[in-house]
Amino acid sequence: MVFFRSISRGISSSLSKTYGYYRKLRFLSNIPENTVYGGPKPQNPNQRVTLTTLRQKYKKGEAITMVTGYDYPSGVHIDMAGIDICLVGDSASMVVHGHDTTLPITIDEMLVHCRAVARGAKRPLLVGDLPFGTYESSTKQAIDTAVRVLKEGGMDAIKLEGGAPSRITAAKAIVEAGIAVIGHVGLTPQAISVLGGFRPQGRNIDSAVKVVETAMALQEAGCFSVVLECVPAPVAAATTSALRIPTIGIGAGPFCSGQVLVYHDLLGMMQHPHHAKVTPKFCKQFGQVGDVINKALLEYKEEVTNGSFPGSAHSPYKIGAADMDGFLNELQKLGFNDAASAAAAAAEKIQTS
Repeated sequence: MVFFRSISRGISSSLSKTYGYYRKLRFLSNIPENTVYGGPKPQNPNQRVTLTTLRQKYKKGEAITMVTGYDYPSGVHIDMAGIDICLVGDSASMVVHGHDTTLPITIDEMLVHCRAVARGAKRPLLVGDLPFGTYESSTKQAIDTAVRVLKEGGMDAIKLEGGAPSRITAAKAIVEAGIAVIGHVGLTPQAISVLGGFRPQGRNIDSAVKVVETAMALQEAGCFSVVLECVPAPVAAATTSALRIPTIGIGAGPFCSGQVLVYHDLLGMMQHPHHAKVTPKFCKQFGQVGDVINKALLEYKEEVTNGSFPGSAHSPYKIGAADMDGFLNELQKLGFNDAASAAAAAAEKIQTS
């Protein structure tokens, strides 16, 4: 009995120490305890935009707003403006990475953009593009990529370019896997190889009918919305009328259920010749941010060059007089006389400026 009591006390002591160890570990986290152990916090339906929110706006005939952003700052601004949908588009390939097309961007690069936007945009519905080469081979590939966009990218839904039957099938499979999908018809940038470049669609009878039929097929596949890009306004109006889901226009006239523009484009942010080359004709610049940026950079360069920046106002960190004297003495002891002279001159200049 003594033997068993001894073992029992040993086990109890060991468990107590182990519990105490993990109890200490528990409080080492830099995240509040209730966040770590309290489970997910419920979203406020009055703040977060959901598919239900969009359906309600659509039924009421209220316009849906979408902006394409690629990073944390744009996500924050899109959130603050109360935009309904934030699309993390594969157009980042051109706008952010400087490529001539959307084709080069990879899923891993897209996920970086998705996560950054998700940290900044808490209110909008977040939609991530499936980049070229990540969903065309099979329905399994399409579902696997879509799952990554939600799980690793923090998105609420995905967008894919429709047109070919295989892409309609991919959209259907992704919806059946429980993931919300926006379709995309008209000018589909991933298909520029067969379209012969960035060319408007729906400008003849066959092409116009194809826009409507493809949008209908995406609706039947389960898409909750369809983007119409670079099609004549009457074709967009016909498509919008034929569908029972919202259409989001970009270069498709005023008769869609909503509109989307790229953050950089609508702000007039980029003035570089490369960006001017790829900025679409349909984009209205609601600001001239690029001019402001250029002016600020030139002023910064000038002030650094002439030595006026940074002045005392932007050199806020001080060292007390006694510590300064001690510092100069230590420099001199070390034989750094020139350094001591430089420090003394700097201190005097900062005090008098």
